[in-house]
Amino acid sequence: MGEEIQRRATVQDHAAFLAGTHDFQADIEKLAGSELVGTILETVMLATGMRFAAVARVTTDRWVACRTVDEVNFGLAEGDEIEIQSTFCQSVRETSQKVLFSDSATDKVYKNHPIAAKFGIVSYASIPIHRSDGTFFGTLCAIDTEPRDVQHPRAVAMLEMFAEIIGRGLETEERLEAHERLVEYEREMARAQEELVAVLGHDLRNPIAALDAGVRQLEKEPPSERSQKLLPLMRSSLHRMNDLVENILLHAKSRLGGGIRISATPDAPLAEAIRQVVDEIRTALPDQEITLDLRFDRPISCDAPRVAQAVSNLLSNATRHTTDGAPIAVQGLVRDSEVHITVANRGKAIPEDVQKNLFRPFQRGSNATGEGLGLGLHIASSIASAHNGRVELLCADGTTTFAFRLPWLTS
Repeated sequence: MGEEIQRRATVQDHAAFLAGTHDFQADIEKLAGSELVGTILETVMLATGMRFAAVARVTTDRWVACRTVDEVNFGLAEGDEIEIQSTFCQSVRETSQKVLFSDSATDKVYKNHPIAAKFGIVSYASIPIHRSDGTFFGTLCAIDTEPRDVQHPRAVAMLEMFAEIIGRGLETEERLEAHERLVEYEREMARAQEELVAVLGHDLRNPIAALDAGVRQLEKEPPSERSQKLLPLMRSSLHRMNDLVENILLHAKSRLGGGIRISATPDAPLAEAIRQVVDEIRTALPDQEITLDLRFDRPISCDAPRVAQAVSNLLSNATRHTTDGAPIAVQGLVRDSEVHITVANRGKAIPEDVQKNLFRPFQRGSNATGEGLGLGLHIASSIASAHNGRVELLCADGTTTFAFRLPWLTS
């Protein structure tokens, strides 16, 4: 009695598949939604004259229809299950040998077979389906209630070929699903990392602001010999920390929000914004000479704080690569309906192979000094792109020049 209850609980049907609760849900979905498998079954019926064709999932104790084409009205649809003992597929699974007969009334092996008699099967074909690794999946079946010549060599070759194609297709589908799951996992991990970086960068602002306030307070007190040495170093470190945090936050926002967003205003205070960042770097690096020449002779439409941040990144990059003692030149003007802002420094030329990836995130020059994430040039380029502009690089006669160019009027 207990075995009978267990058997009834195990046997499932089409309704279970539609509800998404079938034990073999994933296998059925692969085949039920495959155009290739549907075409194969239709071709089998057309070529053999059989009026029922199916792909079944077969285990030691289960036979489940995964895809059917039924013109005999057997009543079997995707997910429907019949007792394994009522099929020839149990033998196919155990022996890995096909079962074929064209007429159960005359076949030497299957004449008067109880399964054929029970279901009115006259002609039958069951071909084993193996995955690429050789494991058994199920069977390709064709059935009719009338005699059909399924034992013809061409028909047999066709059925075996189709069974092999289905097996390989299963392997491909499974690998594709595994790859898609991996890609989705990596996307989730990347997004989580970007969100973590954004939160971390945001939370670092407060302690940096507190340190900056403390340094400003110390700078107001009568200087001692020790403070005269330490305060410039502290100011330089604070500048670098603030620079890193701003770049991290902007990079995270651009990644999470689909790119850097700007808010252009007409007659933007661009010169004032650039002077401010240059003064900040001069204060942080008092030993580094920086010349500034701005000639903006007409109103400029842009997002001044963002452009100033780009200039700050280009200037910070120049300070890490310049020859000791050599000045850095910052120039700005409007020419040919474009805003040209250049940052030039003396130093080693950037190798051509490095130039190719220089504006990608987390790229650092091989001769860089100091610490950095390799985000500065990428963000400068992204800000230029957001203004429909660009950043260009020129290395000539021992001078490296980054030119930040954007339209005079930003749409």
